[in-house]
Amino acid sequence: MDQLVQVLGSLLILTAFAAAQRGRLSTESRRYLALNLVGASVLTVLAAHERQLGFLLLESCWALVAGYSLLAPRTRRGAGRSADGRAPGRRWRRARTGPSRARG
Repeated sequence: MDQLVQVLGSLLILTAFAAAQRGRLSTESRRYLALNLVGASVLTVLAAHERQLGFLLLESCWALVAGYSLLAPRTRRGAGRSADGRAPGRRWRRARTGPSRARG
């Protein structure tokens, strides 16, 4: 039973990560942070129960950071963000191919 709960906790964290990588969730969004908080909290409890100190340290820190980020004032978390919650991106110019020609 513990293994099933571990897998479910891990899937919550991995779902948030995959959604962020695909651009479907901002890492600043409440949903992303909540998925991380719940998943890491589940894994923290299991690590404590099994006395796995390295795993306990990792997951408890993960849960604390996610929990703090959820409780932090919105203005601090969203500083420098655009209206859709995404980090401001750099616009890249398309590289020219071939030799540059002077117009005249």
